Order: sequence, then structure tokens, then C-alpha cells
Amino acid sequence: MSSRKAAGFGATILLVLALVLVGLFVKGPYILHVFILIMMRVVLASSLRLINLSGQLSLAHGGLVTLGAYTSALLAMKLGFSTWLALLVAGVLAGLVSCLIGFPFTRLKGIYFTMVSIFFVQIIVLTVQQWRGLTGGASGLYNIPRPDGFWGIEFKSKTSFFFLMLIVMLASLLIMWAIERSRVGMTFLGIRQADSLAESVGINTTGFKVLAFSIGGFFAGLVGGFYAHYVSALDPTAFGFLFTIYILIYMIVGGAGAFAGPIIGATLLTVLPEVARPLESYMPFVFAAILMLIIFLMPEGLVGLPQRLNRLFRKTAKDQADVAG
Repeated sequence: MSSRKAAGFGATILLVLALVLVGLFVKGPYILHVFILIMMRVVLASSLRLINLSGQLSLAHGGLVTLGAYTSALLAMKLGFSTWLALLVAGVLAGLVSCLIGFPFTRLKGIYFTMVSIFFVQIIVLTVQQWRGLTGGASGLYNIPRPDGFWGIEFKSKTSFFFLMLIVMLASLLIMWAIERSRVGMTFLGIRQADSLAESVGINTTGFKVLAFSIGGFFAGLVGGFYAHYVSALDPTAFGFLFTIYILIYMIVGGAGAFAGPIIGATLLTVLPEVARPLESYMPFVFAAILMLIIFLMPEGLVGLPQRLNRLFRKTAKDQADVAG
């Protein structure tokens, strides 16, 4: 194992241990809630990046989260499903729907695919709002059951939900990391760089794009299901277009080119509104300004900041040495 990989592995272990300690010793409901939001958004931004690996810029995550949330809630409320089974079905259904809309539309490239994904979000939101007999319409759903207890653990406190989301996040990130470093992940990258060349050597580019879209959809649906049972209430407009844009901003600001990028972006941009409450009404403008600065000044995202600082320090030290010489 190279020193760089060893350092990355060590940092990951320390981060996981730090999160476990937070869950064990922090009892403030508000702080735990912020950490839960961070972990949810880390999974969403990372799954959006997985889709982007194949060269697709999807803005469908809001619709997929909505689909997963309502699927899990309705299965538990209307059909008496175990909440754990409902969560799994929510993720699988979101993945299947992604697959169904992916086959006809992943052939579209660039802005055309992005526009179709936006329409998908609006269709899901409008369907939920209009299907009053099933979804409650604009009033939403209330009294959604909490996750079923197991091994003596009852999901009634923020701490229990913190550890549940921690497990979901770690498992999701591990799966996405393994996919990215597998032959499938290498194929995704090859398609993004030159899909015509990939097709010329016999790669089914449409199939791989649909696969990436479906995997990302599964994780979005899973997070939606978790949210439904965590909050115990759903608003059909909670995961609309603006929500999807925020997930995209987390990915870009953190750095879409590195696995750690969405993790950094989602963490910092979730904490920022919490520590800058007086600017809450201006937060969309703040996010837009941050996004523009990153795009123009640091296109690799915040994940590339250490390397930039390192080059800057080396250049400064070299200039000083030249002056002294």
C-alpha cells in the first residue's frame, strides 16, 4: 500500500471513529439532527457523482428522493410492511424507475438529458400533489411509523437515528467506492471521456449509462425512505427542483473529480447555513456566489485546495530562496 493510500485509509478510520464518538457523547438533539442531515446529503451528492462518472448530468435526484420517501411511507402505513422492507423496496423502486426512464433518455447528451431529468422531478412532484387519495395531496403525509426496533433498540431518539444513518452512509459510500474502482467504474470513466470511442470498441454505452443512473437512483430512494421514517411527515414539495440544485452544488463545490469531493461539499454547505442563521434568507445567493467562485477559480473543487496551497508554498519558498541567493 502506498503512503498516500495509507494516509487516506488512516484518515477514513479516524473520521469514522470521530463520528462514533459524536453519536456516543453528543446528546443535543439539534447537533445530532445537523449531523444526520450531513450524512443524508453526503450519500445523495456521492450518488449524483456516481451518475456523473458516466458523463451524465442528472437533476432527477429530487424526484427520486420523493419517490423513495412516499413509497416507504405508504408501504408501512397502508400495507403494513416492515419499515426495513419498505426502505429496501423504496430504494429498489427508485432504481427501477431510473432504469425505465434511463433507457429512452440516456441516449440524449449534454443539456438535453439534464432537461429531461428536470421534467421528471416535476412529474413526480405533481403526481404526488394530485393523487390525494393515496398521498394526501398538498397536505402531505403525517404519523409515518418509525423504524421497527431490533436487538432491543427503539428508534425514538436522535442518537438511534444518528447511528442508523451512519451505517447507511458508510455502507453506501463503501459500495460506491467499490463500484468506482471496479471494471464497471473504469468503463463509466471511459464513456465520459469518449463515448463514441467506447462504442467503437464494443462497449454498450447506453447500458452502462442506465446502470449508473439506476445505481444512483437506488441510493436516492433509500435516503428518501430514511427521511420519511425519521421525520414522520412528508411534504410533496420538500424535494423539488431547488433541493436537486443544492445536491448538485454540493458535488461541484466539493469536487466532482474526487471521491471525497461530495463528502466535503455536503458537509461544509450543510454546516454553513446553520452557523450563518442571520443570512438564511440570502442563502441561495450565497450558494450561487460560492458556486461561481469555485467554477472560475478552483474548477477541481475544494478537494484540490491542499494541492493548490502546497504549490503556492513551494513557489513562495522558491522565490524567497532565489531572492536570498
